[in-house]
Amino acid sequence: MAVNYGSKRIVVGAHYGLRDWLSQRVTAALMAVFTAIVVAQVLLTKGPLGYDRWAGMFAAQWMKLLTFVVIIALLYHVWVGVRDIWMDYIKSVSARLLLQIASIVWLVGCSGWAIQVLWRL
Repeated sequence: MAVNYGSKRIVVGAHYGLRDWLSQRVTAALMAVFTAIVVAQVLLTKGPLGYDRWAGMFAAQWMKLLTFVVIIALLYHVWVGVRDIWMDYIKSVSARLLLQIASIVWLVGCSGWAIQVLWRL
């Protein structure tokens, strides 16, 4: 006769925990490094802070590529956070799905606009 000590743990959910936690930290670190680079460029270049100076900072191909990577990292960072909020606090499956779809559409639209602005400089 088997004796059952304690209750059997039932694990449910999407199991994103460690991966999402790590991705939030990595994307945040990347955005912090990018911010430090931009602040250093603003502080170390001379002249008035106008459109020409900003366009000059983002004119180099490496800066455009780095900015593009940071935009993608920002979008993923936001998506993980917003998705977790919807999963934790919206109990209706249909409402959660609608909010997730709206979030994806909004984030894709923002990324398209950001990339268009970046490559127009």
